[in-house]
Amino acid sequence: MITSAQIRGARAFLDWSRQVLSERSGVGISALMRLEASDGIPSGNIKTFEAVQKTFEQAGIEFIGTPDDRPGVRLKNPVP
Repeated sequence: MITSAQIRGARAFLDWSRQVLSERSGVGISALMRLEASDGIPSGNIKTFEAVQKTFEQAGIEFIGTPDDRPGVRLKNPVP
């Protein structure tokens, strides 16, 4: 499971707005705002998390650590 901070960090690495993430993942902007506003692991539908995580991973983001132990993101292979 990814954390809110990882979602914000991944967007920053890719320089994506919420609008871009919404278009690429199929997740609504209001849902993305809720995910990013939480501390730790946000509550929500597992399919929403999977869509966001998959979209980031396809763009070259790697999620590292665990929610309880140094969660982070790094850019593996950027995809335009």
